[in-house]
Amino acid sequence: MPVLSTYISKNDLELLDLYKSGGELDVLGLLYGRYTSMVYGVCLKYLKDREESKDAVMQIFEKLVTTLRTHEVAHFKSWLYVTARNHCLMHLRSQKGKYFEEISPVLMENESAEHPEEGPELEANLSKLENCIKRLVPEQQQCVSLFYLQQKCYKDIVTLTGYDDNKVKSYIQNGKRNLKICMESNT
Repeated sequence: MPVLSTYISKNDLELLDLYKSGGELDVLGLLYGRYTSMVYGVCLKYLKDREESKDAVMQIFEKLVTTLRTHEVAHFKSWLYVTARNHCLMHLRSQKGKYFEEISPVLMENESAEHPEEGPELEANLSKLENCIKRLVPEQQQCVSLFYLQQKCYKDIVTLTGYDDNKVKSYIQNGKRNLKICMESNT
């Protein structure tokens, strides 16, 4: 294997390809190292504990060792952000009595949207989110579900739906706004 210093100038996709073809952890470590601070920041935002966040950063790296060999990733940084966020949310769901940010992707951006993870309240919010998604127009419903729930990138959504790039962006943006309005309403 060539010296890692020769890989430093390679972009994320080149490093991903190298890792997929050779399975060398040093290459994956170099790629992950570029975004470790971002992953730690995401974990700290959701877990609100430094030690748990450090542990999560390592757990996420361990997951990448196998996940990246089978997944097609077009935009590593954004994919890693979503992966880190989902890891933290799953961790929080498994912990009783912890506080966490609302699961809805619409409300995740709202820093003050913390709710106690209590069975009835969590169930009510999930049920409300499900109903709100069903109220979206079909195009928004499809694009929002693919983007947030299935973690597809814009390019994949364009391919899957046949909508052009601008339509996909519009459906996601408008769907997200409509979901937020619906979730904040009392109905």
